[in-house]
Amino acid sequence: MPRNTLKVTTALAGSLLLAAPLLSACGGSSAAADEKAVTVYSADGLKGENGDGWYDRVFKDFEKQTGIKVKYVEGGSGEMVQRAVREKSNPQADVLVTLPPFIQQADGKGLLQKYAPKGSEQVGAADKAADGTWTSVVNNYFGFVYNKKELKQAPKTWQELLDGKYRNKLQYSTPGVAGDGTAVLIKAMHDFGGKQPALDYLKKLQANNVGPSASTGKLAPKVDKGELLVANGDVQMNYAQSKTMPGLGIWFPAGQDGKPTTFALPYAAGLVTKAPHSENGRKLLDFMLGRQAQQEVSEIGGGFSARGDVKATDANATALAGLMNGVQVFEPDWSDIDKNLTGYVEDWKSATGS
Repeated sequence: MPRNTLKVTTALAGSLLLAAPLLSACGGSSAAADEKAVTVYSADGLKGENGDGWYDRVFKDFEKQTGIKVKYVEGGSGEMVQRAVREKSNPQADVLVTLPPFIQQADGKGLLQKYAPKGSEQVGAADKAADGTWTSVVNNYFGFVYNKKELKQAPKTWQELLDGKYRNKLQYSTPGVAGDGTAVLIKAMHDFGGKQPALDYLKKLQANNVGPSASTGKLAPKVDKGELLVANGDVQMNYAQSKTMPGLGIWFPAGQDGKPTTFALPYAAGLVTKAPHSENGRKLLDFMLGRQAQQEVSEIGGGFSARGDVKATDANATALAGLMNGVQVFEPDWSDIDKNLTGYVEDWKSATGS
């Protein structure tokens, strides 16, 4: 699913149908008058290509139970925050879902109001805001994909990607625009021991890089077809995609000690400040964090439950646990990243000529 391609859909009669009129229908008093609606601005990855994603199931069940229609707007994490900023004086969204550090950015810009959904007490402290403005609804981890047909085994280190065989066969989405693209920079800074060593490496990697991409989701199909050998992504999205893209393999570049690393990159949700349908937004957040929806995160969405008390045992959950076995999970300094993200991205642009 594209990481920065705007999509607008509405949950109707148990399915998500294209609804271009949303842009006008959700403006001003017409949105406020529609009490049986809730509008979600979200990063992509949780809605299925064929109506078979976690969002598809959750929104369908939510509408059936409450009679509240879900209006869904999709784009890159950065794009969704920017759109909410533009609409701050006249909010159109009720619920905002993005990857870090964009959820922290949204919080810092005053876009989120305090609301702790039912069940959020079961979410780990690192996966929710201390002030109660957002909480993870689906846990996830940053990763890369490779073509299993063209490569006999996954690369192991960052250094391998500098090899000439990856020239014009490697691509990663744009830091500052895509959540997963920003994650490339964050992981490189961790693995290389600082900003400058990471930028020095990414400057070298540019020789093999196809070029910028605003969409992470578009990269996996290219890897599956062999147009690319390696690209960035995230575990939830890529695992879900691998069901219909058999050429995809997931891997994690190793740090300087030779051990693969990653970090949590959850889908985090918050209630928008002065949301036109705040009560419906609260109901949807409660529903997404409810036991039934959380039990379906791995089975349907290929992700990890945000609640510590929900232990999935389905085949996907078992496979995902195996995938993460032996991978070191570090915790980024999100407050530093939130504060310095613009500078980090500008430095990346200077280093890579992007």
